[in-house]
Amino acid sequence: MNKVPNNKAWWLVVPVFVLVAFSAIVPMMTVVNYSVQDIFDTSSRFFVGADWYRQVLQDPRLHDSLLRQFIYSACVLAIEIPLGIAIALTMPAKGRRASLCLIVMAIPLLIPWNVVGTIWQIFGRGDIGLLGWALNAMGVDYNYASHTRDAWTTVLIMDVWHWTSLVALLCYSGLRAIPDVYYQAARIDRASGWAVFRYIQLPKLKSVLLIAVMLRFMDSFMIYTEPFVLTGGGPGNSTTFLSQTLTQMAVGQFDLGPAAAFSLVYFLIILLVSWLFYTAMTHSDRD
Repeated sequence: MNKVPNNKAWWLVVPVFVLVAFSAIVPMMTVVNYSVQDIFDTSSRFFVGADWYRQVLQDPRLHDSLLRQFIYSACVLAIEIPLGIAIALTMPAKGRRASLCLIVMAIPLLIPWNVVGTIWQIFGRGDIGLLGWALNAMGVDYNYASHTRDAWTTVLIMDVWHWTSLVALLCYSGLRAIPDVYYQAARIDRASGWAVFRYIQLPKLKSVLLIAVMLRFMDSFMIYTEPFVLTGGGPGNSTTFLSQTLTQMAVGQFDLGPAAAFSLVYFLIILLVSWLFYTAMTHSDRD
């Protein structure tokens, strides 16, 4: 006799779907509606089709911001992923020292984004900031407010300081999940430390690294608060990323139609690149 499956548990998921519908789907459909209309006020709106998309895709601000964004996200991944793995490998496996390291690593993640920008804004100032004063005292002409290279370097170091802990904690949890039998076999074979990392630890970390890469890419690609507080997008437009360009268009100029089209293009770029990352890493895992 076949048992009838009990699907009553699905009712527990209904509140989640309702919440997602109101917090994500409804705003998304509103943005889609704005992106195909020219809206003057609540009673005057005209259907323009794909005009805003054509305008946005031909906008040089989008091209410049997109290039800066890809360079920035590539730098973030190139630094934070290897650094996070290295930190996780050096952290103790158990005991009080392990607990202390976990607490210390979690501290930067607890600081709000706007506070991080304010901390580094003060820290990098040449008159009262420890970093700026020390560099200038050593003869380095450092000024993130007027030098493009200094602004880029400061924003990048600020992100590394803030988010490397996330990568390290993810990798640490992955390393602790590796069964000890693998290490016992490596000791019997007298494998070197590099061989253990290359053939045991790194393959076992692939799923964790996939999560770390996806999270850090999406977050770095949507960065707004920290560089806005630190540099305001300057000097010039050197640290104006896609999110700031979108904000200037939507809030500063109140171009709701182009801003809505811009935001959807922005969303599709993040979705496409994240899918490429996921496909590449899962394909290499199958190989």
